Amino acid sequence: MANSGMETVADRLKETDLIGDKPDFRELDLVSGPGSGSPVSPLRTRSSGPANSSLTATTTTTTSSSSSSSGSFRTNPNPNLNSNPVLKGHSGELETGSVRGPGRTRPGHTRSGSTGSMGSYSGLNLYPGGGSGNSNGSVNSPPLNVLPTGNIICPSGRLKAAHHSQPTAPPARRPTRPDVLGSGSVNYGHGSIMRSGGSTASEARGHVAGNVRGHVSGGGSGGDKGRRGSIDGEEVKRMGNEQYRKGNFGEALYLYDRAISISPGNAAYRSNRAAALTGLGRVGEAVKECEEAVRLDPSYGRAHLRLGSLLIRLGQVEVAKKHLCYAGQQPEAPELLKLQAVEKHLIRCSDARIMGDWKTTLREGNAAISAGADYSPQLFLCRAESLLKLQQLDDVESILSNIPKIDPMPQCCSHSKSFGMLSEAYLFYVRAQIEMALGRFENAVSSADKAGKIDPRNVDVAKLLNTVKQVSRARARGNELFKAERFTEACAAYGEGLRLDPSNSVIYGNRAACWYKLAMWEKSIEDCNHALRIHPNYTKALLRRAAANNKLERWAEAVRDYEALRKELPQDSEVAESLFHAQIALKKSRGEEVLNMKFGGDVEEITGLDHFRATISSPGLSVVHFENPSITECQRISCFLDTLCSRYPSINFVKVDVEGNADIADSESVKIVPTFKIYKNGSRVKEIINPTNDVLEASVRHYSL
Repeated sequence: MANSGMETVADRLKETDLIGDKPDFRELDLVSGPGSGSPVSPLRTRSSGPANSSLTATTTTTTSSSSSSSGSFRTNPNPNLNSNPVLKGHSGELETGSVRGPGRTRPGHTRSGSTGSMGSYSGLNLYPGGGSGNSNGSVNSPPLNVLPTGNIICPSGRLKAAHHSQPTAPPARRPTRPDVLGSGSVNYGHGSIMRSGGSTASEARGHVAGNVRGHVSGGGSGGDKGRRGSIDGEEVKRMGNEQYRKGNFGEALYLYDRAISISPGNAAYRSNRAAALTGLGRVGEAVKECEEAVRLDPSYGRAHLRLGSLLIRLGQVEVAKKHLCYAGQQPEAPELLKLQAVEKHLIRCSDARIMGDWKTTLREGNAAISAGADYSPQLFLCRAESLLKLQQLDDVESILSNIPKIDPMPQCCSHSKSFGMLSEAYLFYVRAQIEMALGRFENAVSSADKAGKIDPRNVDVAKLLNTVKQVSRARARGNELFKAERFTEACAAYGEGLRLDPSNSVIYGNRAACWYKLAMWEKSIEDCNHALRIHPNYTKALLRRAAANNKLERWAEAVRDYEALRKELPQDSEVAESLFHAQIALKKSRGEEVLNMKFGGDVEEITGLDHFRATISSPGLSVVHFENPSITECQRISCFLDTLCSRYPSINFVKVDVEGNADIADSESVKIVPTFKIYKNGSRVKEIINPTNDVLEASVRHYSL
């Protein structure tokens, strides 16, 4: 808008009550000075009396609320001429003299639809007072106690002739009854009547509501049409279009909503609202608005094109094709090419899925998303299903967190099909498989049941529902037998579940636990290997395989598994202790020295140079803190070192007081405290000066693995 100091358009309109009655004349100061630009309701004229006598007849005073910058009064050159004022359009401009046609304007004057220095927006005056602002958009305030050149209305209700102007007397007490502004059937709904003196931007914003009420369509003071008195919906739509072009989709959406509230049956407003929703990423709502626009006006081509474009993004190419080619209209070339590309990849993806070629299915699904179907939940879940079948469960979980959420689900999508079943049913169909693979069997049964209710006649959905229920029962029975320590029977129950779902890593892990309890270490490791091929970061399977390798004295394999577990569970003290003992056993098996190796304990204090050299030369990892206990920063980090000692019990933490052990500080070239040095098997691998807690722990964790 012209006034850069004002809020955004939508913020100003949020403060505006577009539905309201005319201003209460009892609350208005009707004395206006030149340049105020505040129009006064027209009064029918008669003959004028003497200069200082009371007038029984009324005279006509008019003003222009057009977009010209003068804001001055225009008076009837012949006050004795009986003529009715004529309202020009919605501008609030009043004219006297002969009646002009609706398409004509007076010479030298512009209609309110034109833009001028006052900053009106597409014919809508957003500033009160009717007069123009200055060049920077501020509102001119009328000077006090200055009489206009025409007739005026005094606060007392008496009328005085303008050509006998006198110094204005102090305002009389406000009457208890409203002033009578005229006789006869005169409409008072035109123009914008306001209090004088609103010169600041905040006061101007406060009068937006009164100004907007001035744009009453029809001009009548009675009836529903006059009471609503709102601005034209087309004006609000144009304002919304301007905000949309600037990328202010939230502002545009608000303005389109206001336009719809004025004219709920306008299909164009719904279509524009869909565009703003699309810009905000609310594709489901945008489709719903386009569907409503098409319902209101089935021949509205733009709404059909916009709906078709959105349906391509949802992967619904068949429905999109009907709207893009509605009534023989030709879509734009880019949209047509996008439709063809998405359709081609979808066909290939579906064919590969039927053949069980999951690598091709994954590749073509990704290609369809890249071609334009970037908001299709079905394609994202097809990627997840392909990875599940390829036994890449870790990648499946990341896809689940990035699936586009379509709310509400468009009506046209609920009846379409994806990969041989209803689109919505396919969503639950894939989710049921993923939930079962992750061991969430109750969720799997629930999702499969929902898919069955949506598409009860689909064979694949019915088969999955039956499988999920049987696998869930087999797993529950195996758990009960395991708790009862009937491990052989539990193995059989888990085996039944694996017969129905041979790619279930959770059931493999459960059966591995049974084999471990039966001291069948090789079988336990074998089932753990199956589980980890499907789900590489399955911590329970890693733990059981490491324990089985310990039993078989396969120390290198045990250390490798425990180190992998330390990455996943860095603060697990049991895993740390198991890793420590496995490392000791591995060193012994290789004939290495393992004296002075300890697990856990407090931070050890170094007492001399020989003690220091023996400590850093011991097997394993040693973290040395060079400190001065009187320094605050050393005290702070020393407290955190105690925490690290409990978190990493397999690491040897020691501290050196540089004041009492100057020879150690000199030998290690320590000039600044606190300083940390990390030694591994006698060799220094890291030095950190005055680290933060996070940096210190990250280094300790890195070298502990």
